[in-house]
Order: sequence, then structure tokens, then C-alpha cells
Amino acid sequence: MKDGKILTLAIESSCDETAAAVIAEGREVLSNIISSQIEIHKQYGGVVPEIASRHHLNNVNTVVDQALEEAGVTIDDVDMIGVTYGPGLVGALLIGLATAKAYALAADKPLIGVHHIHGHICANYIQHKELEPPFMALVISGGHTNIVEVEDYNTCRVLGGTRDDAAGEAYDKVARVLGLGYPGGPLIDKIAREGDPEAVEFKRVFLEKGSLDFSFSGIKTGVLNYINSEKQAGREINVPDVAAGFQAAVLDVIVAKTVGAAVDMGKDKIVLAGGVAANSMLREMLEKECAKHGLELYYPAPVLCTDNAAMIGCAAYYKYMAGERDDLTLDAIPNLKL
Repeated sequence: MKDGKILTLAIESSCDETAAAVIAEGREVLSNIISSQIEIHKQYGGVVPEIASRHHLNNVNTVVDQALEEAGVTIDDVDMIGVTYGPGLVGALLIGLATAKAYALAADKPLIGVHHIHGHICANYIQHKELEPPFMALVISGGHTNIVEVEDYNTCRVLGGTRDDAAGEAYDKVARVLGLGYPGGPLIDKIAREGDPEAVEFKRVFLEKGSLDFSFSGIKTGVLNYINSEKQAGREINVPDVAAGFQAAVLDVIVAKTVGAAVDMGKDKIVLAGGVAANSMLREMLEKECAKHGLELYYPAPVLCTDNAAMIGCAAYYKYMAGERDDLTLDAIPNLKL
């Protein structure tokens, strides 16, 4: 504790960002250090787990030191250690978890394990100081596409998820076949602005009536089939049009299901979270639909959309305030359910 404020040191290492942050009272960011590996993994067209783990191992202590230094505190000032323990890449998770345990043991601080998706939702509490549960959340990233009912700060219920590819994963795969590069989300979002979303239509997959689940593998296959057929016919592919058509097919379904869930369950707020939450077209479409139904829409700044430790610190704070603690037997769970 410093200046009467409860401090959290948080560590995040679930994928390819090594991150540490110091958070005061759950929502005030004193530091938020992120060491990204995007440039390293670009040459492979995606994250290579073993390489990610090695870089986490090399970077994690430096990142923690930087977070404490920038916040102007020492480990003795910190009240708890928050850390992501799942879901994610098991090797990557273990690096962050082992580091957090070491600090907790050496400094005699409580250890708080955080669910990665819960952390993404909590990023909005940092961005919007007035935001309180309950609300409907859409968590959308490279590994997750979930509609989540948030009942209070520590109670979340998944109402729907992806049955195959996550939205961000589909973006990456389509960007690769279009020759755009990695990561695919921002690249498709940008080039789709130059295209006509109605020039090349792809099927919207809503699944069975009433389902809040998603399926994006069919849309991805549709793009591949279209590109192959155009090449075989000797026709030039209009990349912006294909990107715009693909994005429209994905986002139409996501927006319709998320807004429908909020309306059906009597929620007056929708919270957007995860890496794909930075997508400009998704934000525009959600804003338009929320306005139609009298719903408030919240989303974080881009730095809080991608993986970061500030959001983990926020989630850890609310668990700590509810009396939740973990011990040194806490293990990494790569397929952790919310």
C-alpha cells in the first residue's frame, strides 16, 4: 500500500506479449509495460509457442522491474501479485505464473490467479471509471469469441462461444491467403475500407435458432474457394472487395447476436473487449445497433484491447477485495473455462 491506496503488481504472459503493470485501487494505472513479440512471429505467419516461451523467459524479470520503477514503488509497497493462469499457451503461461509465485513467496504477498478473458472484460473498468456491472460483454480476440453475461465484478457466465475458429483466428487466416501479412485483424480492417462489402458476398452463419454460438470456419473456407475459383478462371482478385465482404459476413453475425442477447436478457449496457475490439468497423456497427435499441456501448483504448497486464491487475483487485486468494499450487490451465 502506498498513499493509502491498495496496489497490485500484475503479470500477463498468455500468448506473445510479456507484460507487467502496477495498478492502484483496481482502476488507476501507475505503469503498464508490454514487450511484444509480433515482429518475431511475423516471419512465421503466427505465434510459435516454443519461441514465445523463450522470449517470455528472457523478458519477464526486466518487464516487472520496469513496471515497478515506472510506478515509483518497490515490491514491498505492493499488496498482492495478480497473474494470468489461463487460458493460453501452456509454456507461456508457466513463465508468468512461476515469476508471480517467486515474487509472492519472496515478498510474502498474496497470489491472485486471473482468467485471461475476465481480464479483458476488466480493461473497460480502467477505461471507464463510471462503469459497473451488470452488463453484456463481447470478448473477441485471436483465441476467443464469447458473449458473456457479467453479473458482478467476479461473476461471469458464458452464453455463447465459437465452435471452431475464433474471429481473430479467421482474420489471420484470410489475411494470409490474401497476402496481407500478420497480424491479420488490423490489416483487413484497414484495406476493407477501400472495398465494397457487397461486391463479393459470403454466407452469414447464424447456426440453429436461438444459439449464441459462432462458427467462422465456413466463412474462411468460402474465401479460400472464391480465391481459388477466380484464379482458375484467370480473373484478377480485388483484395479490398474480398476483405470487405469477409469482414461484413463476420461482423453482421457478431453484432446481431451480441445486441440480441443484451435486449433479450434486459441489459442496458454492452462492453466490448479483446484484441479485435480495436476493429473500427466492429465499433461503428455496434454503436449504430446499440443506438437503435437504447443501449450504452463501452470499449477500451487500443492499448487495453490487446493483451496487457493492467487488465489483469484490475481483475485481481476485485478478486482480492472479495477475499479470494490462491496458493503456490496454482497451476497453468491452457483451456481454462470461464
